[in-house]
Amino acid sequence: MTKRALLSVSDKQGLTDFAKGLVALDYELISTGGTKKALEAADIPVIGIEEVTGFPEMLDGRVKTLHPKVHAGLLARRDLPAHMAQLKAAGIQPIDMVVVNLYPFKATIQQPDVTQAEAIEQIDIGGPSMLRSAAKNFAAVLPIVDPTDYEQILADLQTDAVTPALRQRLAAKVFQHTAAYDALIAQYLTTEEFPEKLTLTYDKKQALRYGENSHQKAAFYENALPTHFSITGAKQIHGKELSYNNIKDADAALRMVSEYQQPAVVAMKHMNPCGVGLGTTIEAAWDKAYEADSISIFGGIIALNRPVDLATAEKMHALFLEIIIAPSFDDDAFAILAKKKNLRLMTVDFEQTHTADKFETISVGGGLLRQEVDAAFETPADFTVVTVTQPTPAQLKALAFGQQVVKHVKSNAVVVTTADRTLGIGSGQMNRIDSTKIAIGKAMKQAGYENAILASDAFFPMDDCVEYAAQHGIRAIVQPGGSIRDKDSIAMADRYGIAMVTTGVRHFRH
Repeated sequence: MTKRALLSVSDKQGLTDFAKGLVALDYELISTGGTKKALEAADIPVIGIEEVTGFPEMLDGRVKTLHPKVHAGLLARRDLPAHMAQLKAAGIQPIDMVVVNLYPFKATIQQPDVTQAEAIEQIDIGGPSMLRSAAKNFAAVLPIVDPTDYEQILADLQTDAVTPALRQRLAAKVFQHTAAYDALIAQYLTTEEFPEKLTLTYDKKQALRYGENSHQKAAFYENALPTHFSITGAKQIHGKELSYNNIKDADAALRMVSEYQQPAVVAMKHMNPCGVGLGTTIEAAWDKAYEADSISIFGGIIALNRPVDLATAEKMHALFLEIIIAPSFDDDAFAILAKKKNLRLMTVDFEQTHTADKFETISVGGGLLRQEVDAAFETPADFTVVTVTQPTPAQLKALAFGQQVVKHVKSNAVVVTTADRTLGIGSGQMNRIDSTKIAIGKAMKQAGYENAILASDAFFPMDDCVEYAAQHGIRAIVQPGGSIRDKDSIAMADRYGIAMVTTGVRHFRH
């Protein structure tokens, strides 16, 4: 019996060459709509789907392949005589191959100003149904969804080398594809922030050499609808391939630097900022970030929210850095930085910060945690002064900066800053007094410490941090408040005559 292949594709890449190859192998081709027209235009013999079903297309093409003569031909098990007898009795010929790719739903919803009605018209029904039927019966039917597979499949057909393993791989690819397609539609239509069924879909962006450590396998996936302002949306313009740890650090640095309106530079190490600087120019911001911790910045990831100019590039070029990510690089700045062949240079469109993800998802054993991104930002207008001593205007400005920095530091987090640069950062300690000692210990070595403030991501459970800070020259503190022992910390601040403000907002980052 002549073998049959049903072809119905939106993406016509490679279609005619593949179809010609099938005809040369004595396949009879069945097709629909635009695919049939493309084959006829290439003088490839093809049978219209209505000739197979005996039923015309309906409802503007919404119903054309949803027919027993199609799906019975796909689903009949060739190893079951009863199935084959039923096909014969009904006058149905088996279909041995399905070549389908789906209506361009993703491309449609990415268009500006697309309406919901337009999007819904690009939800494919017949295509996924045929693919799923073919993939369920992959032992007998070749299900093909990806044009990049055409060449290899033809070669295997020509040499009679189509193995059960290949059939299973193609079936798995179909179910991955249709599952992702349905998930994307579900995401588009879902309005709940935390639905009962969370359907997310990701595309493999690149294989990674290894994961967090060299003995761990890893890959990098991006949301099926990539966010313009994200590490997945960044464009790498120079340097070697990103590593697993590079990606995590660059993501953290990009999220942080995007919050600042004036020129800002963030140096990130192991998911913690080691230096943050603000300035009237990007070079001035770089200087402050570098001076904040000139030791830890070695091997760091640098994020800047302004184009990189030559002066700034020359200073960065003098150091070993892993990644520099910025809106752009001036030509002469790029030329000097690109002299280091391994240095990764990346650009992101900072005009698209409004597109950044509003939720973050973290994997845990057996599941996921999903939450809103911590986008809260407290200003002096949100502060409550709880001490006798009032903060000065200069201190309020520094307290606001410190509060903005501390939410990006791993808990327990304490930072010591001026109004435009970090001086010391204590992160990830199991108790708050150790974080305080680390932050102050680093800060005391820095110029400008006499104007330093201290910010804490959560309340002080005891008054020891306040006392230590006061004894080491800190004159103003910002913290959320909310401890049952707040009065002890406030009393300690009053004892030393320092200003303390509370925000009512905790910024744990685990």
